Amino acid sequence: MTVEEFNQAVNQFSDGVYRFVLKNIKDEDKAKDIIQDTYEKLWKKHAEVNFKKVKSYLFSTAYHTLIDLTRREKKQAQWDDVDFKNHSHSEGYTDLNEVLHEAVDRLPEIQRMVVMMRDYEGYSYKEIGEMTNLSEAQVKVYIFRARKYLKAYIGKVEVLV
Repeated sequence: MTVEEFNQAVNQFSDGVYRFVLKNIKDEDKAKDIIQDTYEKLWKKHAEVNFKKVKSYLFSTAYHTLIDLTRREKKQAQWDDVDFKNHSHSEGYTDLNEVLHEAVDRLPEIQRMVVMMRDYEGYSYKEIGEMTNLSEAQVKVYIFRARKYLKAYIGKVEVLV
């Protein structure tokens, strides 16, 4: 990849990668640090990275940097033992977007990541698997579980409207 292609990658993909990271950690300063680290890693390997695959490389690198940060801060929660009924939403809101964001925020980290990559960024199961080092089957399971939780959390649409 040339310097011009690197600059083009910054112009094209930095906003999307930033939104992806910010959506997951909710801290602008940490998100900016992760993006800076991601582009620094890209620059160090710019001769090895094909420009056609730079978007995937950036999201994958940002994802792994984000995981490293959260592991360092030990903010991972154990969600497998949570009773979803105790955390479901039953109040009458009219702002579906607010409720959906609150529900997504409550997902376990890996489920939130794969759902956002699939539904928010539009990646295929295979691409998500490559970026997260998960099998395609694991990605599908995490997305299924996340969507099941979101459905249980939000409840019936009639309650929201």
